[in-house]
Amino acid sequence: MTTSAPITERRYYVPLTMVTSLFFVWAIGVNLNDVLIQHLKKAFGLTDFQSSFIQFAFFGGYFLAALPAGWIMQRIGYKRGILMGLLVCATGTILFIPAASVRVYAFFLLALFIMACGQSVLEVAANPYVTTLGPAQSSEQRLNLAQSFNATGAFLVAVLGSKFILSGIEYTSAQQAAMSPAELLRYRISEANMVKTPYMVITGIFLLIAVLILVTKLPEIQETAETGPTDANAKLSGALKFPHLLKGVLAQFCYVGAQVGVASFIIRFSEFTLVGAHEKLAARFLQAHLLGFMLGRFSGSAIMHKVAPSRLLSIFAAASLACLALILVASGIPTIVAIIALGFFHSIMFPTIFALSIKNLGPYTKLGSSLLVMSIIGGALCPLAMGRISDAWNIQRAFLVPLVCHAVVFYFGMKGYRPATSTAGAMGVPAGELE
Repeated sequence: MTTSAPITERRYYVPLTMVTSLFFVWAIGVNLNDVLIQHLKKAFGLTDFQSSFIQFAFFGGYFLAALPAGWIMQRIGYKRGILMGLLVCATGTILFIPAASVRVYAFFLLALFIMACGQSVLEVAANPYVTTLGPAQSSEQRLNLAQSFNATGAFLVAVLGSKFILSGIEYTSAQQAAMSPAELLRYRISEANMVKTPYMVITGIFLLIAVLILVTKLPEIQETAETGPTDANAKLSGALKFPHLLKGVLAQFCYVGAQVGVASFIIRFSEFTLVGAHEKLAARFLQAHLLGFMLGRFSGSAIMHKVAPSRLLSIFAAASLACLALILVASGIPTIVAIIALGFFHSIMFPTIFALSIKNLGPYTKLGSSLLVMSIIGGALCPLAMGRISDAWNIQRAFLVPLVCHAVVFYFGMKGYRPATSTAGAMGVPAGELE
């Protein structure tokens, strides 16, 4: 089913613009990790498995903070929840300064964890809020459009991160072994200090957005249903009665795991595939991947005027499966092209799965949003699995993990998004309207 409904209404122009800015900003945290993995791997001499704990700490924060964020949002509303999230994010980013000074890997992980808790609050608030700022028929398009600016931020972060964080100075294990202890220490101190200025700037950006949100009037929207509880006393057990929401949580877990896993190891995979490739050149492939991601978000939002969101999701999932199959069986330039193309096909998945999963949840929307944000823990677990496989065999075999994940997303786009008639009826919503 397609729709000709407008993206939003005039009265929502300013709120939608302000909330959309959050999508741009939180790309900093998520996508800078892809650069940090390579950077901290050098600064601390980490294995692929050890470096993947960067994503584990970050997405672990998302997981642990998501459900409390939903409960808090029910009580304090969207605006205050957004402000709280921004302040927690700023706390995490400013901790990068002392972490770089003491050069303790666990301190970096703690800073990332705190930052992720704040971003989890922002995700729980902003994603469902955007779906309410306009006609229900265009909620998927509206969320894809807002998420397009997240993709824009992701691309810019990859470009700026590789420029200001990656030094371009790399030594092999043999070269580092030949260094004196003092020389090796100076090298690692220099690498650790590269993050200080970028994260001071990021802290300032979070605080600036918080001030702008504070002085902007945001409408507080209460989700309601024809029958059932009010927004304030909705219980988690009620949200769990929606089969399409539960399938959406699984699909989101798999998608985020695949997306983060692929992006986390693009630089590493490029150096493996193109022997002798420099980290700066490999970082350009990450940038190309994220450029495709950005273009896919904008074009996907437009395509949804003609193609039903669920159908477009299944098409993009099938294309992703084809790219991953090529990565697993081929070598050289074709695999690099495939990994770049994955960025385009990943583009619409998160917002489309999210919007389809919370469709007509009524008073359970905030809790449903929390469950979907909790599913982002896939971004912590899949890179760990890929890192373990890479250390045991090679980085190419590790791409079996996202292949399996995309099979689940394909199922959700084909069939899993459809709600059970009995559950829809219990909420007073005709089943057909949920599609």
